Amino acid sequence: MACRKKGCSTKKGKQEKKEIKGAIVAIVTPFKDGKVDEDGLKALIDWHIKSGTHCIVPCGTTGESATLSHEEHMRVVELTVDHVNGRVPVIAGTGSNSTEETIFLTKHAKKAGADAALVITPYYNKPSQEGLFHHFETVARECKFPMILYNVPSRTGVNMLPETVARCAKNRWVIGIKEATGSLKQVSDVIRLCPKNFILLSGDDFTAFPTMAVGGKGVISVTSNVMPKQMANMMNAFFKGEIEKANKLHHKLSPMFAAMFMDTNPVPAKAALKMMGRIESDEVRMPLYAMSDDGKENLANILKDYKLI
Repeated sequence: MACRKKGCSTKKGKQEKKEIKGAIVAIVTPFKDGKVDEDGLKALIDWHIKSGTHCIVPCGTTGESATLSHEEHMRVVELTVDHVNGRVPVIAGTGSNSTEETIFLTKHAKKAGADAALVITPYYNKPSQEGLFHHFETVARECKFPMILYNVPSRTGVNMLPETVARCAKNRWVIGIKEATGSLKQVSDVIRLCPKNFILLSGDDFTAFPTMAVGGKGVISVTSNVMPKQMANMMNAFFKGEIEKANKLHHKLSPMFAAMFMDTNPVPAKAALKMMGRIESDEVRMPLYAMSDDGKENLANILKDYKLI
């Protein structure tokens, strides 16, 4: 069972296939005293769904997947799938710089009942374009599970070129890509070269609106952690053809887009959520570190401007 435009549900009991599109939150993983705060994560999930978030991504970069143990990673995916309970699609982060580990985590996401996997290009290794193609082909062949590629050269050190994306898109299990180069030319080339029902998602909030304008389907968002309703409203306005309204929301949200990267992601998002009373602790895993007092003061002023605190 595979689809491109629709989320392909594999969990028993799910009846309706929901589209993977719109404001998709790369949800933070809250910690308390060094451990995953499961109650805090459940509360965030409920808030997102109530606020109109269209899909949820656990264990992405914003979820600090790089410093979660395998046991923690699998637990966060399982908890998210179970607590969401089919209300919106769940796209589980499963990528690694190891093909074998990627297969292991993707098979787990499939078993847990996620709707799709978000699979980053292998980082640090710096594979060739041919290596990237065979990596994703191997994961698709071994897992047979809907997969959204994730291209973020600033984090991985390698750029997956549009021609390589198009080669991968011929595989029925490769249903889309999170494109985070920040290049609208690359976004346009991917859309032009790939099948019409291939899902292109912006990988950063600044390019969400312009990406939609050239044919994208949504954004996997950091800002949605803090302003989920507003991000969903921007996407919904675009879907309704209310382009001027969506454009105004884009500009209104732009200061928050910048604020979320005042420090390394997800440090500002967690600091903001704590100030807003949405999580108990703004803990991040080392080697990430808490924001400076000056940084927190600047962030608090921005949150006050938006009347979030």
